[in-house]
Amino acid sequence: MLFEMEVSTEERFQVVDVTDEVQHLVWKSDVTSGIVVVFTTHTTTGLAINEKEAGLIEDMKAKMKELVPKGAGYAHDRVDSNAHSHLRATLLLNPEVVVPIENGELLLGAWQRILFIELDGPRHRKVLVKVCGC
Repeated sequence: MLFEMEVSTEERFQVVDVTDEVQHLVWKSDVTSGIVVVFTTHTTTGLAINEKEAGLIEDMKAKMKELVPKGAGYAHDRVDSNAHSHLRATLLLNPEVVVPIENGELLLGAWQRILFIELDGPRHRKVLVKVCGC
């Protein structure tokens, strides 16, 4: 079953925990055993599974800015000045995550959350959620 969810961001670089909404869609699908694929349809966003702790989020942002700084003379900046966002998404993130489902529940570790990472906001984004199984 395919669902679409909207993620709205208010900041240029923002991390949004979408775990609860994905779990809700799994329950809505009535799938009790299988997998869920969460996929962002935007080139300046990404997904990750990690802990959502304020210090860690701060560290992620700082490291991405260090590794791929804004305004470093990228050719794409001649088009729309967001090459750093595209590069961060391509080099450091994934457009999808896959999570197993058992007994209708996401099988995530104690501290694991599904994180949507906005790199070029604020925006309204579309995320696809495909629930597969029985």
